[in-house]
Amino acid sequence: MPPGPPRQAPDDPRALVDRYLTLCEERRLDEARLLLAPDAVLVFPGGERHASPAAMAAAARASYRWVRKRRDRWFTGTADGGEGDGGEGDGGEGDGTGAVTVVSLGTLHGEDQAGQPFDGIRYADVFVLRDGLIREQHVYNDLPRTRCRT
Repeated sequence: MPPGPPRQAPDDPRALVDRYLTLCEERRLDEARLLLAPDAVLVFPGGERHASPAAMAAAARASYRWVRKRRDRWFTGTADGGEGDGGEGDGGEGDGTGAVTVVSLGTLHGEDQAGQPFDGIRYADVFVLRDGLIREQHVYNDLPRTRCRT
């Protein structure tokens, strides 16, 4: 069967990412999966890769009972053009793919497997969207570093 028409870019990429994060936090993983491209890449601290939100949640069970994000700041940009000077790595030349990058910054709070609460753990999530779906999620946070100190 031939592929259908490409999905339109979301009107609000930030809203799509926020919806995805909320669905993951609420463990509505089947719904979250619908916002991902079929070949999406989910990369977590330490380079840990997951093929789906369900795989991500299964791996997370070893670390904590629950976790939530306080999403404090957002940045959104495109790879097609931009405000840069065209130098290497600034996105100024454009990559021709129509990709949109969304970055969410904030802190994590939750409860580890021992029942100990944690709060104020910095995170940065970087998402790449194309054709109205999340193609990449890269997660960076201080949670592993914090666990080493306790």
